[in-house]
Amino acid sequence: PSPQQLSVGQLRTILIADHLGALCRRQGFSVSLCPVLEEGSDIIAFLQELGVDWPTVPVGWTNQEREAGLRDALMNSPYRQWVRVDLKRLVREQRLLGYDPNLSPCPVQQEGVAHLAQLQAALSACEGAECSVLHVSTCQQEIRQQQLCVLWRAGGASATQKLLVCGPVKPAGSESEPSAAQYLQLRRAQMREASEMKYGEQMQGQTWGDIIRVMTSATVRFDLLSTAHHSPVTVDVGPGGCVSTKGGRGGVFVLYNCARLATLFSSYDRARQQGLYPDIPDVSQLDFATLKEEVCCVCCVCYVLSPSPFTRAPPDTTACVEVCLCLSLQVCRFLVSLSMNFSSYYNRVHILGEPLPHLFSQMFSRLQLLSAVRELFHSALDTLHIPPLSQL
Repeated sequence: PSPQQLSVGQLRTILIADHLGALCRRQGFSVSLCPVLEEGSDIIAFLQELGVDWPTVPVGWTNQEREAGLRDALMNSPYRQWVRVDLKRLVREQRLLGYDPNLSPCPVQQEGVAHLAQLQAALSACEGAECSVLHVSTCQQEIRQQQLCVLWRAGGASATQKLLVCGPVKPAGSESEPSAAQYLQLRRAQMREASEMKYGEQMQGQTWGDIIRVMTSATVRFDLLSTAHHSPVTVDVGPGGCVSTKGGRGGVFVLYNCARLATLFSSYDRARQQGLYPDIPDVSQLDFATLKEEVCCVCCVCYVLSPSPFTRAPPDTTACVEVCLCLSLQVCRFLVSLSMNFSSYYNRVHILGEPLPHLFSQMFSRLQLLSAVRELFHSALDTLHIPPLSQL
């Protein structure tokens, strides 16, 4: 569909699939996203605004050979009833779990065949390797997606399939549900308005355009990914809705704290180049016992020394999908929690002290800790395809 036809609920499924793909790749697995889309299309440009790198094919590309083969397999299936496939019988005889036992017979139509042929094309690249297929669907399309899953099996597919059903997205502050394009436009306008109120005439040039784009993407992703995938999400789309560059405890708040870290280390580098501070010593030479502030200890123990929630390696593809489903929610919560603790620490502690030798040990220990915190920010944001900002 075009961005104007795409619902916010469908956008949520795309962002979940994109995030799960990034998490699985982080574990070393190969991931293919389907269906492929025409390069240069409006929907591709729309997804790129949100940092989604969806696979594309040239204009006019066809998959006719696979589609014809799949259509023949379905027409010769033992579950065929004229031009329909008896899904209910297939579910019963193959004892498939998790499917509606009363699925109605499914007609063999071009749209469904084309979609399944693309899945087969993606699987063909995994020959000799264990493959799992994760179908991400809105709750409104759950039955239709179940039909496609079972229809594919009737056509001879044997890959492990899992259906991920996302809860509805409910608009607040508006009587009608906006399209995904309208929702993105609203969030972009809010980001621009909030930034203009703070920076005024400073907002000029391509750099600020890029900053607004990243802020918008972060806001949308945190809107739709901070809630468990099966739960409903309520998004404020009313004309009076406001998203601050500091409040909300969402994506922009995370980016704001990334920018504070970037500013902090830029300030240190400038002072070092001026000869005010020496280089930070090797970590083995630092005395971390000087870090006695409570919030500092929380940052160190909870984030730096504890296992990261986005680097656990499951043993196989099925386990990888299951673990990443849990982690997709944890990443947003992790980033917000990290931001709140860092913000509290940053507001209470003067990190870059006077350029006096007897103060360097504690200052360098603080900088080393915050360097690790910065890496955590960047690593987690990377799984969301949100680039960290150096100014905000």
